[in-house]
Amino acid sequence: MNFFMTFIKKITPKLLSSQAREEAGGRDYRRLRQLLFFTMLLIAWGPALLISLLSYQNYVSLLQTEEQAQIKWRLDGSVGSLTAMIDNVKSVVYFISINDTFQDLTEDGNIDSLLALIKQQYNFIADIGVIDDTGIQQAYSGPYGLYGEDYSREDWLEIVTKKGLYISQVYLGHRKVPHFAIAVSSYDPIRQKLWILRATINATSLEKIVQTIKTKASEDLFLIDDNNIIQTASTIFGPPLSKYDPDILHPSNKNNSATHAHSLYAIGKIINSPWSLVLIEKKYLAHKQWTSFCTRLFLILSACLLTSTAVVYAIACALKDLIRKTDDIQIALLQEAEHTDKLASIGRLAAGVGHEINNPLAIVNQKNGLAEDLLSLSPDFEHRAAISKCLKSIDQNIERCKTITHRLLGFARRGEVELREVQINDIIRDVLSFLENSIMYSKINLVLRLEGGLPDVYGNNVQLQQVFLNIINNAIDATPDDGNITITTHLLAEEVQIIIQDTGEGISKEYLPHIFEPFFTTKETGKGTGLGLSITYGLVKKMGGDIIVQSHIGGGTAFTITIPALGKNEEN
Repeated sequence: MNFFMTFIKKITPKLLSSQAREEAGGRDYRRLRQLLFFTMLLIAWGPALLISLLSYQNYVSLLQTEEQAQIKWRLDGSVGSLTAMIDNVKSVVYFISINDTFQDLTEDGNIDSLLALIKQQYNFIADIGVIDDTGIQQAYSGPYGLYGEDYSREDWLEIVTKKGLYISQVYLGHRKVPHFAIAVSSYDPIRQKLWILRATINATSLEKIVQTIKTKASEDLFLIDDNNIIQTASTIFGPPLSKYDPDILHPSNKNNSATHAHSLYAIGKIINSPWSLVLIEKKYLAHKQWTSFCTRLFLILSACLLTSTAVVYAIACALKDLIRKTDDIQIALLQEAEHTDKLASIGRLAAGVGHEINNPLAIVNQKNGLAEDLLSLSPDFEHRAAISKCLKSIDQNIERCKTITHRLLGFARRGEVELREVQINDIIRDVLSFLENSIMYSKINLVLRLEGGLPDVYGNNVQLQQVFLNIINNAIDATPDDGNITITTHLLAEEVQIIIQDTGEGISKEYLPHIFEPFFTTKETGKGTGLGLSITYGLVKKMGGDIIVQSHIGGGTAFTITIPALGKNEEN
């Protein structure tokens, strides 16, 4: 990238140098077009070639994501089946503990009959036992001869006593055979003591249950506990009570075998049990899909490179023409800036003149007042009425000149913007007093519909004058002779709304979205800077208001300005 930028910096000055302009009568646009073409071609080809190099990894990643979603879906089904099986066994044990008493189950032969009955439905249950509150097994039915066994030191005894239910991990226990137990505690009202009903299932039986939900797509399916101890036999990790190490399946593992290096696995927690189900499947990379993908990628890449070359060449030519036009516009903008600077200087000069005029006006006003006082004290004479009328006329014109100079100074004054209570109708009348000659000379009919009693708004007098001056000036420029400019003010939903509408040619729909953009103008070259409406939009927004424009060709243009009334603006 640094090399590319250095290359651009070295080449560009040569193309835009004054020597090149002198030789070619301006910029060397042919060499500029070549530079643009090769630069954009490099930018266009680079990402396409990079994408083609990364496509293999991205496609494999997509396949793996899809396969992972499939294995997760199958895992959820398997977890649901195991959860249902465990819930069924828990329900049976619960039902027995509720419907049979401690005395019934500890009588001779009753527990054997109960186990035989249970095995008709759940033949995977290995044995069943009744344990009293001291931890001694008082009744037992099963192949391991555990009658009278002492479980008082077992951790699970305290857990089932407190929680009422306990499902153990697979462990060896007294029988030295991998198994797990489901124990339920119940209260004996005769003995007024707790007793426990305990059913066990061997790990081999649990493994058979797991294998029944294993599909052909599954490479391995087994249970682990919260400590990553295998609960049922695994073809990869070994028999029950072995350690489960998921790193064996990771491709970066050096001890990984080729068989399991490309395997996917997922783990799902079995609700209300200490187990999680692990499902492992081999990855499936579809050869036909991959070949089809590569073929399509090559064709698309070739088409993109050829198309981008043609498009880049066309864009380079268009940019060259655009730069040529931009040079012309730049010269015009410089001339416009010169003109704007002259106008600013004239404005400052006018402000100075207005300030200087105020002083002699004050003297004339004073002398005129003195003449009026002397006239009132003098006796009556022949031309007294005519002289009095002249003095009043002088006084009226002095007031008019003072008003004009004060407004002129107000427009030219710069400084910090001070917001205060202002009356919209008064500001509109002040602006129109400046523009009355322009409106009269343009033969435009001015229609004022200013609603009386409007509430004040919170804004800046000078800024609002500038807003209305910009919009009304544009309306004067757009309105033909004998056209109408209508200015309407009214209160709408605690907001003062000002509508300035003209009967000009209107603005095209394609220009309306850009009307408030800086330097955008629909006027002829040299007649506008494109900044007036942009500044107007910013000033209205700064005062918490909004401005919209509606226009269509042949139907004129209407600007609607909305400014919150004083009460609402104070809340904002």
